[in-house]
Parts: sequence; C-alpha cells; structure tokens
Amino acid sequence: MIVSPLATQTIISPNKALRTARIDGVAIHCMAGNATVKACGNLFAKKSKKASSNYGIDSSGQTACYAGEEYRSFCTSNRAVDNRCITVEVANDGGAPQRHVSDRAMYALVRLLTDVCKRNGIKKLVWSGNAKDRVNWRNGCNMQVHRDFAKKSCPGDYLYSLHPWIASEVNKNLGVPAGSATYMLNGVDYSRVFDANYYYNTYPDLQALGMGAMWDHFCVFGVNEARRGNNQFDPVVYRKMNADLEVAFGGNWASYYWHYCAIGYTEHRISI
Repeated sequence: MIVSPLATQTIISPNKALRTARIDGVAIHCMAGNATVKACGNLFAKKSKKASSNYGIDSSGQTACYAGEEYRSFCTSNRAVDNRCITVEVANDGGAPQRHVSDRAMYALVRLLTDVCKRNGIKKLVWSGNAKDRVNWRNGCNMQVHRDFAKKSCPGDYLYSLHPWIASEVNKNLGVPAGSATYMLNGVDYSRVFDANYYYNTYPDLQALGMGAMWDHFCVFGVNEARRGNNQFDPVVYRKMNADLEVAFGGNWASYYWHYCAIGYTEHRISI
C-alpha cells in the first residue's frame, strides 16, 4: 500500500477502488466539522457510508491515510476526478460558509501535497478560478473542488479562497520559479492584477458574496467594470498612461487587464 510518510495513522476504508488513471492532480475537501483524523477515519471505515478520501488532516495538524494512493477514494462525486486526484479531507475549526481551517492544518496540508506531488511526478499545482478550466482540466489546471460536481459548498469558502496560496506554497517547495500561475484565466496568469483579500476589502458591496466568490466575480464582472484587483495595477491609470492601448482597446476594460498580465508587465509599462 502506498502511503505518505507524513501519515501518522492508517485507518483503511472499504470504500475505494483501484485506480485506472495516473495521479496528476489533487482535490482538497472540508470535513464540515472539527473531527479528529481518527473520528473521520472511523466514519469512512463504515461500508454503509460509501465515502472515503485518501488522506485526512485535523486541526492539530495530524495526518491519516484512509485509502492508499493506488486506490481512488469515493470523495468528489466524480469518478474521473477521484481516479486522477489524491483527495484530502481537512477539519474545520469554524462553521459555514467559511469553514475556517486552523493554521496547523493548513501547513500540514501544504507539506502533504508537496510530498504527494514529489512522489507522483506532479511538477506543479495550477489553480483556476474558472470552473470550466477546472472541470475540463484546461490550461494546466490540476486542482479540483467538490462544489463543481455536486450541490455542496465543499471545500468551504476559506479553503476555496486559499487555493492560489496553497498552489504557490507547494510550488515553492517543488522548486517552481516564483511568479508561476496561481490565478489562471484563459491560459493567462492574472495574479499580477488580482488578490482576493484586497478585492474583498476594497468593495464592501461584494462582501455578502463571501471571500470564495471574489475571483469568480472579478473574472465575470470586475474586469468589465474597471475594478481594481490589487494595489499593483489600476486599469484606469494603465489606459491613461498607454496611448497605444487606448487606441487598440478603447472602452474594453477587460483587454487592459489581459494586456498587462500577458505583455505589459514584462515591458515594464506604468500600471499605477
């Protein structure tokens, strides 16, 4: 049985099947409660539950294995995703909709995912706030979320919003060069113009949507409303200071964000 050396407990679930695909992604889930890894494992040990995950992490940072990596777990409501992904259930020390996760659990998650990636030849983690990128594994996206495949809020807004940070931290550990993609939109990394915390705090009218909705709002509405996504890029200034772009794009605000991320940053254009 293939188990990460970081797992301190092994409670094998009967709810699993041999993989028929190579592991090339991860799916992070929330427990929707503050269970210990033992309690979560005991739940998955019941055949009647018809659910499992490869690993679990509790709020103290303890890690347990419930299904060896050669098995697909029954976790994401999608057989293809469970076949390709290592699934991890993480305990929550806070309730819905955020489902907050302790710092110890977060850092244990980063360590576990780093180990999983190294042993399975995953060169880097790529997150996209675009659900179509995720479900179709487009633009290198290899981080999946349960909410895309079932009427669930999993992994909770807190973990959902931190997927770019998780990818960044794991990628640092993997030796991926700084600045690698975290917020992907149509094959372009928008992390140069977007930060979820900045967006949330800057626009009180959006806060009722929750932190987890910030990236989706930015992609669909923000880039067309000239909303600032971070303190490093102002689309109004970028348009004003680059006359050639004014001629090319006019009032198409989304094009200014795209140009800066794809071209303008490397040309050292004025952005603020």
